[in-house]
Amino acid sequence: MAEGSANTPASAQKTDYQEWNARSLGDIPKMDAATLAAMPRMISTDSHVAEPEDLWSDLPERLRKNIPKVKIGLSIPGATDPKLRLLDQDQDGLEAEVLFPNNGMALFGLDDVETQVEGFRVYNDWLADYCKTAPKRLFGIPCVSVYDIDGAIKEMQRGHDNGLVGVMVWQVPDPRLPFLSEHYDRLWAAAAECDAPVTCHILTGHSYAKDMHSRPRGNERIRNATNRKTDDTANTLFDFIFSGAFDKHPKLKLLLSESEIGFVPFLLQQWDYYFERFRNVDPLIIKRRPSEIFAEHVYCTFLEDFVGTRAFSWWGVDNCTWSNDYPHFNMSFPHSRENVEKHLHGLSDDVRRKLTRDNAINLFGLKL
Repeated sequence: MAEGSANTPASAQKTDYQEWNARSLGDIPKMDAATLAAMPRMISTDSHVAEPEDLWSDLPERLRKNIPKVKIGLSIPGATDPKLRLLDQDQDGLEAEVLFPNNGMALFGLDDVETQVEGFRVYNDWLADYCKTAPKRLFGIPCVSVYDIDGAIKEMQRGHDNGLVGVMVWQVPDPRLPFLSEHYDRLWAAAAECDAPVTCHILTGHSYAKDMHSRPRGNERIRNATNRKTDDTANTLFDFIFSGAFDKHPKLKLLLSESEIGFVPFLLQQWDYYFERFRNVDPLIIKRRPSEIFAEHVYCTFLEDFVGTRAFSWWGVDNCTWSNDYPHFNMSFPHSRENVEKHLHGLSDDVRRKLTRDNAINLFGLKL
């Protein structure tokens, strides 16, 4: 399709990301138009919006100066304009997306609590308006500050009243408020009561990404993007499971977003082993194997994880969900169907539907 042609979605005109992504995805299979059209429409459980640069301009000056000035990802018009986004969804074979912030992710690492609370309030209002353009295709997640749990619950419920789904908290807590503590119990109870999955996205909270202005280069850049990212996710998953949160709140669900999946069965195997080895020596809060708790309560997303998707023959088909990471640099748009074929080739149609749409529908209770 020629750039800028009459058949090109407006959101995709005058950009080079289509060519860039075709290269970055590697050896994706070539599929004819009829095969692509016959594939079930997919749902991404990790997509992003791009907030307008002036989104927080109406905050008082004392708060506005604390809003981080960061840029994450590509400037694709559909990330800010929902009508253009729908054209990109159609081109890419998507029925719907679950939406996370872009620049707003940095708010989770703010030390100024008032700025965080008010910044999320403004963002949640804008996100709700964005999603109202197509409420059966755009599902935004409200972001909440968890320093004040009562305030977090109210903001979550306010978001739901405005059509948002689930609830997003930081992935790496303030060290004073670890997930192993009882600080979050009332929020987990409220989320479980209204069937709102708790979501933790990479690069949020008091992680290595807190200072977005001093990104390391060379070896440390790669260490952050792999070792530290995975370590953050592993610790969050460990704390949710071993805190007993899922036993206290049997309807609680957790989504770990943009962390990939290949490392998860290995960790569960190790945790199960040491759980059985030490449970009679050091009393633990949980009484079930971590892998059993995970299977009942936890979901993960995958995008570009050929190692992880090889495990679907024996693990994860009920707990994993596909994502496109639109509009970020490693997104699969506009080749999502080809990329899914590369990763899920050989699996049954039922399993593929689970991974690319049904698990997402069931997790978030999506009304399509």
